[in-house]
Amino acid sequence: MKKLLAVVSVALVATGALAGNQPIQLSLTPDIALYGRTEQISGLSLSIWGENPQTGLALGLVNGSTGNSAGVSVGVLNYAENYKGLQWGLVNYTKQDFSGWQGGPFFGLLVSAVNYTGGTMTGFQCGVVNYAGKLAGLQLGLVNYATAVESGVQIGLVNIMPENRLFTGLPGELAPGMIFLNWHF
Repeated sequence: MKKLLAVVSVALVATGALAGNQPIQLSLTPDIALYGRTEQISGLSLSIWGENPQTGLALGLVNGSTGNSAGVSVGVLNYAENYKGLQWGLVNYTKQDFSGWQGGPFFGLLVSAVNYTGGTMTGFQCGVVNYAGKLAGLQLGLVNYATAVESGVQIGLVNIMPENRLFTGLPGELAPGMIFLNWHF
């Protein structure tokens, strides 16, 4: 029985290595994990703190997605280089481009505390504070900031789009800063 288990284990590891990705990742930290941090995970990641390029579902306290990753990340802190899908946590951070929905369960609401996308954010950010380097979508929160806007709407207490001109670009844009609502098309 032990030999059969060993043969099956070797076969599974070899098959995953030949395919170039792994179906599951278990990690305490990026360096104490089933697979190294450069290994592509296409499936499920269960982590205290995990960090891999991935496509699939990442569940953990801290979920790190490197390279061009996609799927669903659910945790306290989710961070990525480029991400497509859902980041669901108290803090969601994407260094470059994000496409999808950044949100989370903050005070029982469907919002996160902070959503940050350094590059282009295409989709929906729902949080207390939302930041996009370039907005192409909707920001819903108390404070919304977009350095540049391709086409977007901000709904919240403070909404800032510095490239907008003060009421001169109507109806395509509103103002650099507005309460309750701001847009740029």
